[in-house]
Amino acid sequence: MSVVSWSGKRVTVVGAGVSGRELALLAARLGAEVFVTERKELSREARSLFESHGVAWESGGHTDRAFSADVLLLSSGISPRSEVVQEAKRRGLPLMGELDFVVPQLSARLVGVTGSNGKSTVTSLIGHMLDKLGWNAGVGGNLGTAASSFTGKKLDAVVLELSSFQLAWATRLGACVSIVTNLAPDHIDWHGSYENYVAAKAKVLSLRAPEGWGIVQDRDVEALGVEDSENIVILSWERQPVHKRDGHIFMDRERASLTLKGREFPLFDYADTTLLGEHNLENVAMSLTALRLLGAWDGSQKPSELLEGFSPLPHRCENAGTVAGVLYVDDSKGTNVAASVTAMTCIQGRKVVILGGRGKGEDYAPLAEGVLREADAAVLLGEEAEAIGLALARAGFTAVRRAKDMEEAVKIAHDLARPGMTVLLSPACTSWDMYDNYGQRGDHFCSLVRELQ
Repeated sequence: MSVVSWSGKRVTVVGAGVSGRELALLAARLGAEVFVTERKELSREARSLFESHGVAWESGGHTDRAFSADVLLLSSGISPRSEVVQEAKRRGLPLMGELDFVVPQLSARLVGVTGSNGKSTVTSLIGHMLDKLGWNAGVGGNLGTAASSFTGKKLDAVVLELSSFQLAWATRLGACVSIVTNLAPDHIDWHGSYENYVAAKAKVLSLRAPEGWGIVQDRDVEALGVEDSENIVILSWERQPVHKRDGHIFMDRERASLTLKGREFPLFDYADTTLLGEHNLENVAMSLTALRLLGAWDGSQKPSELLEGFSPLPHRCENAGTVAGVLYVDDSKGTNVAASVTAMTCIQGRKVVILGGRGKGEDYAPLAEGVLREADAAVLLGEEAEAIGLALARAGFTAVRRAKDMEEAVKIAHDLARPGMTVLLSPACTSWDMYDNYGQRGDHFCSLVRELQ
């Protein structure tokens, strides 16, 4: 992959979040003249960081200076329909996404992980097991540590969680192993349609290295456009999958196995992991397959040893405590309908579920069906409370309460739940109407549960 010389180039970085800050520092290290433009006010930490590295910046909007550049470098999450992008296009200014700028600067083998749900777990799990196998791996991307942080380092592999936002701008990647954990409607508001969202996810496969492998669900093969692609491993719970490709992960009743170009290998027994739910069994199977395709694991080390010590990630069906015989579960990471339905399904017993936040343009009918099947009551809050309430009413679910904030939602759920039940925070929406991120929302929920205790 050819590397562009950035020495002396004028680079404007759009956005000063985690990825934007790291992009600015990388561009500066590469010799570019860097300017950062941010529509929000910059934190004291960001201002100090830029000043110490000689990076100029502006906040509160995008002035003409932002467009006095050879290229506009877009940090993660900048929409194609944003004003700054539209103005850059009007002026004929080249645009570049985060991955196109960073990937050529990485020297390690790349594993790209995307999907509607489970991508954070798979990314972290692969990193955890590579560490057990003695590989020096960088783990991050959309997960938290910016991809730019791994440039200039001697690593055996870099495992990146890739969002649809990042992939939408990508024209180069070159991953040795690319994984799409699953597909479900998400971020429709950002992409404009489900088809655009899927097309962005599919880039992780179409932009693989020449001999790179892809891992996908059998049910997603056609949507991702890989019916005729080589080096594709499909996962299914059927011995004879619908789509026969070069590899097959078969999820049996008690264990998973891998068939690769005619040879069968055991992957793991379900008893080897403490992770709950069929979705997590799929996550483990895809992760172990990625290790084999990467050449990191030949099966000689027991899967149970590789999985040992790995816990569910924060705010992903995490035990927040038990109060008066009622279990409280923090699944604040459940920011789309499919994730929340999965959370409700994988947790045993009846539930009071807390839903709502800022929506992504999804249809809430499948969510209502899940609530009807799994919950005794629903507490709604945030901008989407009315829309979710209407979907529940259409499904015939009437045990609905409204809350003005999380404090009231937890109090109502506490009053409604009976011993043996679960109060589940799995909002099916983003947190941005009330919180900075899903982690802050989950932390607040957990603190309120501790107060109940």
